[in-house]
Amino acid sequence: MKKIVLISAIAGFVIVGLVSSLLLSPNSLDAKTSMPVYEIDFTFYDVEKIQKSLNEHNVFMSTPSAITDHTIDQYCTFFDSTNTKRTVEYCTTTALLNSDGKTIGNLNMGGTTYNPIMALAIVDASPFLNSKADEVDIIFQTMIETLVCTCWEDRQPGGFESVSEWIDVAQEKYAESSQTTIKSEINGLDNKRLILEITSTGKSYLWTLIVLK
Repeated sequence: MKKIVLISAIAGFVIVGLVSSLLLSPNSLDAKTSMPVYEIDFTFYDVEKIQKSLNEHNVFMSTPSAITDHTIDQYCTFFDSTNTKRTVEYCTTTALLNSDGKTIGNLNMGGTTYNPIMALAIVDASPFLNSKADEVDIIFQTMIETLVCTCWEDRQPGGFESVSEWIDVAQEKYAESSQTTIKSEINGLDNKRLILEITSTGKSYLWTLIVLK
């Protein structure tokens, strides 16, 4: 349990404390498109769908735990489209584990008790940027397919043929950058905001995906 709290606390720091971030240009990673809505907005029950899909790839999830005290800022804080810090009144957190049973991150969802407005996954990867764990691709693609749509390859937002290509290009940009954190954002895919962040803790790299309604 201590490890779960630690990783979640880091997640809060990544989102709230972007001390040195790089917003990549529209020609590289930022896509602002207007797409019609074909999917129903996600709910807290979608965590079960994510869990089932991840199990098929040997990534496992713990039972969600509700966070209702002052530590909610560490789990479900985000910046809105005007770059204003926002918190939620209700948040759940779930530990992500690899096939060896090691905790590799968290998947958090927050909003009201009835309606989540954001979902966040953070994965603590290898200390070497160029050896990104396969779990990053699996977790992020599963989140997008479950919470947004299964339409990425058809629409190719930002010109990226797949979620994996989006992640790979962000990784390349990060390797070329001197910044501690970089961020890539795609807007409009079924009226959702997708924010991808890579940051270094000095000991490893944290990969974060935020899905916002």
